Amino acid sequence: MAFQKQVNDLTISIAPHHSAVKSAAVVYCEGNFAGLDGKTAHGLVRFCEAFEIRAIIDSQSAGIDAGLLLDGISNGIPIVADLDEALALPGPRASTFIYGMAPADGLYGKDDRRALLLAMAAGLNLVSGMREFLNDDSEFALAAKRHQVSIRDVRRPAALKDLRLFNGSIAKARCIRIAVLGTDGAIGKRTTATLLVQALNASGIRAVLVSTGQTGLIQGGRYGIPLDAIPSQFCSGEVEAAVVEAYCTEKPAVIVIEGQGALSHPAYLSSSFILRGSQPQAVVLQHAPARRQLSDFPFMPMPKPASEIRLIESFAPTRVIGLTLNHEGMNDAEVSAAIALYAAELAIPVTDAVSRPASALVAMVLRAFPELCISTDGQL
Repeated sequence: MAFQKQVNDLTISIAPHHSAVKSAAVVYCEGNFAGLDGKTAHGLVRFCEAFEIRAIIDSQSAGIDAGLLLDGISNGIPIVADLDEALALPGPRASTFIYGMAPADGLYGKDDRRALLLAMAAGLNLVSGMREFLNDDSEFALAAKRHQVSIRDVRRPAALKDLRLFNGSIAKARCIRIAVLGTDGAIGKRTTATLLVQALNASGIRAVLVSTGQTGLIQGGRYGIPLDAIPSQFCSGEVEAAVVEAYCTEKPAVIVIEGQGALSHPAYLSSSFILRGSQPQAVVLQHAPARRQLSDFPFMPMPKPASEIRLIESFAPTRVIGLTLNHEGMNDAEVSAAIALYAAELAIPVTDAVSRPASALVAMVLRAFPELCISTDGQL
């Protein structure tokens, strides 16, 4: 992908479609790539370690470059009208069909089911992060057997007997832990968390990401869980276990935990489990200044960053060290004005992780944790 971020003299490139070792995939996002429910497809277009994304399927946006529509920068991933057009593209034929939408209810519509069955008939494996598990559906199980393809239900949690309660083992993770939380769902927390980890690593500070949603797992995240699919009594423990596993395996200086929903959100309360389970010393808060109502709940006004910060810092023994902006509905001048306004109001660093230099993310962390030593091994 052509999108790049600068960190001092280093360049971070988010390039999900140039690796020869990745299997090729097409992403189904019919009617939603230009909207908030297309956030899984958005994440895969911006960054994907597990697959080479060959195309996005969305007849309403067909003919446009996916990167150009999403971020204003072409990336060579076309948006096509249907599966036949995607499979006719030059280059490696896709072997995987990824469901790239994330509706609030997590359920398939009739058109979705038809598209998934057509993909299986074309010999493609399925990957989906929806709440309905296709492996449990007799029609899909029979189709998988008939066409000799696989189905991966990303959101399926571990068996109940294997789920873990909180046990205090988070004390073993002797590193800085930063949670990227937000003022709403579908607001860019995963993208900011990914760019933050890349920026820290590029600057010499060893960092690891722990994913908490289906998109991060589809992208190829090595550590993480489908948090909102786990019974509530195990959520804190599963977050704790994922962070401890990342620390014990990688021994990083920083672990960044992807947020879900918002602590103030009336429906999406996963942030509470992230705060309790990972016990972060710091939080980076993501906010969309131009958004007036919660994304899936238009009858609810957006919270202000100041009120969300107060709530977070009263709920957990942590501190918000910076604000990152989602620039949806804003031009560059408006982003700059919002950065200056919030920095003055909140007295913390403010940046836009996508449109501003990645060095600002590193500076945000170093301002909060000056003890971080940038060494060759990335250790404290």
